[in-house]
Amino acid sequence: MKALRWYGKGDVRVEDAPDPRIEDPRDIVIRVTSTAICGSDLHLYNGLMPGMEKGDVLGHEPMGVVEEVGAAITKFKKGDRVVVPFTISCGKCWFCERTLFSLCDESNPDADQARKAMGSSPAGLFGYSHMLGGYPGGQAQYLRVPFADVGPIKIESDLPDEKVLFLSDIFPTGYMAAENAEIEPGDTVAVWGCGPVSQFAIRSAWMLGAGRVIAIDHVPERLEMARVHGKAETIDFMEEKVYDRLMEMTKGRGPDRCIDGVGCEAHAAGSFDAVVDRAKVALHLETDRAHVLREAIYCCRKGGTISVPGVYIDKVDGLPMGALMNKALTVKAGQTHAQRYLAPLLKRIEAGEIDPSFVITHTVPLDEAPAMYKTFRDKEDGCIKVVLKP
Repeated sequence: MKALRWYGKGDVRVEDAPDPRIEDPRDIVIRVTSTAICGSDLHLYNGLMPGMEKGDVLGHEPMGVVEEVGAAITKFKKGDRVVVPFTISCGKCWFCERTLFSLCDESNPDADQARKAMGSSPAGLFGYSHMLGGYPGGQAQYLRVPFADVGPIKIESDLPDEKVLFLSDIFPTGYMAAENAEIEPGDTVAVWGCGPVSQFAIRSAWMLGAGRVIAIDHVPERLEMARVHGKAETIDFMEEKVYDRLMEMTKGRGPDRCIDGVGCEAHAAGSFDAVVDRAKVALHLETDRAHVLREAIYCCRKGGTISVPGVYIDKVDGLPMGALMNKALTVKAGQTHAQRYLAPLLKRIEAGEIDPSFVITHTVPLDEAPAMYKTFRDKEDGCIKVVLKP
């Protein structure tokens, strides 16, 4: 089969890769009809994620048609149309039983690597390094799906791929980000970053009762999408100081809830901490640039909540723990417990409450994926979300 394979920083190639096969009775194999490039894939493309090996197949936002079914699978049959969540979860361990699917104890065969880095291992993920299982990803013509009785959701309507594909990751991730922010009716919610996950966090904040949503970015197309589709007020951090503007907008109190939708590759307009972060990354003294997280801590109102769906890889310097503690802030983070949200969010799509396809700016064949990674990374050609068609 053809697949997008990783060979190093900035080097991804569409090549032949081994065809997947049933390896366990709980597996299925799907023919991928649509898949997408995620913002977190750029951390791999930019060489920040440990545990990558040359030839690894990338991608964790796939859907398609079932081609083969393991002997233990009764919920799917050949020909079924399914969306596959990015988290691989056994469904039976202590964490899965509590719907903490991204913390599954059984799905990461390389758990020792993760344990050394983090103290314990989260779930395995598709296409996201050997620290998180070494599973081939979904930017390919075919995909093996382990624990398929727990993961995928069947699409029984005639909704096009583009309306349901993002159940694989970014819609549940944005929704859980808003849920983790503990939004109360009428709250002011500030969202850092206007990439795809943040666009869904903005929409989800309204669903959960926000009274006001403020979106922060500097890319004109992203800010416009947040205004038009997210009904958000916006701040261009290249034009205004975010702290000063948020204080002005909230009469000095700060936003009630803050969402860091950027993560470890944050940029900022000339702030001292961002300059220091870039220098340390260049010198390999740190991996993660935490400007947004620091800024959210300073901006959030006393007693507020900070939600962190943005991916962090390792350590960060200069975290203002004094401000975090003395302001009595709550921080909630984590990979998404995607399986928890599939059915309820599909119902919202089917009911017409949201059409997730609004984030798509580019749809291209799989062969064009290497060029689109660069376009997406460099924020060229108005690129916000890329869908690949294997």
